[in-house]
Amino acid sequence: MRIIRGRYQRRQIVAPNNLPVRPTTDMAKESLFNILENYMDFEGINALDLFAGTGNISYELVSRGCPKVTAVDLDFGCVKFIRETALKLDMKELIPVRSDVFRFLANHQTKYDLIFADPPYDCQRYDELVSLIFDNNLLTEDGMFVLEHDKYVHFEEHPHFMDQRHYGKVNFTFFAQTFN
Repeated sequence: MRIIRGRYQRRQIVAPNNLPVRPTTDMAKESLFNILENYMDFEGINALDLFAGTGNISYELVSRGCPKVTAVDLDFGCVKFIRETALKLDMKELIPVRSDVFRFLANHQTKYDLIFADPPYDCQRYDELVSLIFDNNLLTEDGMFVLEHDKYVHFEEHPHFMDQRHYGKVNFTFFAQTFN
């Protein structure tokens, strides 16, 4: 995996093979960030990366100037890898947290400008995840939530639904706190 843009641009990050992850592909990640750049200035946002895995999205956010990125994952190895990589790259803006995402969200009150979630594709709790974010009011007024999921999951009827994009096997659904 590589960091696409920003101060760590072109930096290759090699994760251990034993992590239980499915990193977002570089092509999908580049497409995602091209969309996000039209909606926000990364240098002024507080971001949350759920099911962070290798930290792929978190590193990209920090590289593009996010002053604070919280990366949450339950797996000890993933959190350890994110912490070690952040130290190695001197990413003081990156805060790794070991926690069950659903418990974290249920007991959390900080508001974020951007929340990204990449749960396992066999996750059966997508609706609960989306509900926790909006019911707990975790997005700022102009905030956005991006959910990566498989092609069989659809949210077009959700009141905060904004858009859905497909990149090969990767699907992103965009939700907005409010619409302009």
